[in-house]
This record gives sequence, structure tokens and C-alpha cells, in this order.
Amino acid sequence: MKTKNLITFIILMVFTSCSSIPKGAVAVRNFEKEKYLGKWYEIARFDFRFERDLNNTTAKYSINTDGSIKVLNRGFNTKKNEWSEAIGKAKFVGDPTIAMLKVSFFGPFYAGYNVIALDKDYKYALVAGSSLKYLWILSREKTLPENIKKEYLEIAEKIGFNTSDLLWIEHGK
Repeated sequence: MKTKNLITFIILMVFTSCSSIPKGAVAVRNFEKEKYLGKWYEIARFDFRFERDLNNTTAKYSINTDGSIKVLNRGFNTKKNEWSEAIGKAKFVGDPTIAMLKVSFFGPFYAGYNVIALDKDYKYALVAGSSLKYLWILSREKTLPENIKKEYLEIAEKIGFNTSDLLWIEHGK
């Protein structure tokens, strides 16, 4: 009986943790993947172990031969004084016109990647992970206009993100 409960728990964890979106967040509709491709500068993020000590962080999205999205994350590690890269892939959870994806950098393990705000020109994006622990503000440029910053922070706070915990990324190199 204990083994059956453990297997059930593991199955539930696998299926509920790989591609969810925080309660209250809504992924962008009428999303156009082709417009989202290219280089984005990380303007702000919550600190977590895979990006710890990184500045000058960027994400570059392109299409893989299998139709999935290639993700190239790059940043300068301020402790090691060297550049760091991670290559992954993203797939749409369902309808590709809804900006709800799952991304993997570690084989079969996926995490949520949800674009929850995006300007009409695809210059600025607010991205949520699968929980209130993951949030990014992205821009096509190294800076973000104050009005977009204010708007995105308000959206995040209404969902329940503690935006005072955001790290504001430097792009000096």
C-alpha cells in the first residue's frame, strides 16, 4: 500500500509541476511565436539557483528543426568572472496562440514559462513561471521605459508576486 501511495504521489508531482501557471495569472492570447523569437534582455528577475550571481543576462529564442523553440540563456557570473550559457528547449502546452509554454534545460524535466503581459510590438514581456517564485521582466533593449515597468509591476502584484524581491539586472558588459 505504501508503494502505491508513493507511485501516485510521484505521478501527481510530474503531471502537476511541469507546465502550470500561477493562480490569477493569464497567458497572453493571440500570441505570435515568430514575433517573440530573437534576443531579449533580462531586466528583472527573482533570484534562484540557476541564475544566481549572473548579470548581463539575455535569452535568445529560435526554432529547432523539430519545431520546438531553442532557448539560449547567457549571463556573466560576477563571482566566477566568466560567461555562463544554458541551452534548452520550449514547447507550447496547448494552443500555440496562447503564450503558455514549458521549458527544459535538463532532459525530460520541464518548468512553466508563461508570457502574462506583452506589448503590441513585442518589445517588452512579463513572464511568470509555474509559481509565485519565478518572474522575469524582459526587453528587446537593455533598459525599460518607466511606464512599462510600472504597468508590469502592477500586473505582477495583483497576481500575488512580491515585486520588492526582484533583482534589477545590470547590462554593463
